[in-house]
Amino acid sequence: MQLTIGKLARAGDVGVETIRYYQRRGLLDTPARSGGDGWGGGIRRYGEDDLRRLKFIRSAQASGFTLDEISELLALEASDDRVRVRTLARQRIEVLDEKIAQMTQTRAALARLADQCAASDKGPCPILAAFEPN
Repeated sequence: MQLTIGKLARAGDVGVETIRYYQRRGLLDTPARSGGDGWGGGIRRYGEDDLRRLKFIRSAQASGFTLDEISELLALEASDDRVRVRTLARQRIEVLDEKIAQMTQTRAALARLADQCAASDKGPCPILAAFEPN
C-alpha cells in the first residue's frame, strides 16, 4: 500500500497538517520524495507502517497520553521495556483518576445548582449567580 499524505491523513482520521506536525515532533517519519525532476518535485509515499504508527499515536492520545509520552512509548516499543511502559500507564491512570474526581465534584455542584434553580422562581438564578465573578 502506498499512500499520499492526504490519503494517509484520511485513513488516520486526521488533517494533513497534523501529519506534518507529528513529523516535526519526530513521531512520524518523513519519507523521501519519489519521482519528480528537481527540488520539491515528486510525491512522498507512506506505507502500512506509517498508518499503523499514526493510528498508535491517535489511540494513545485518546487514552490521555501527551505527545512527549507517546514519543517515549514509541521508543519503548522497540526496546520492549515493559516496566517503563507500565509505569507510564500507571502515571496516566493517576492523572485520569484526578480528572475524574474533579469532574465528579463539578457534576455534583452543577446538579445542586440545577436543583436550587428548579426549587424557586424568585430571585436570581443560582446557576447564573454561581458563574458571576465576585
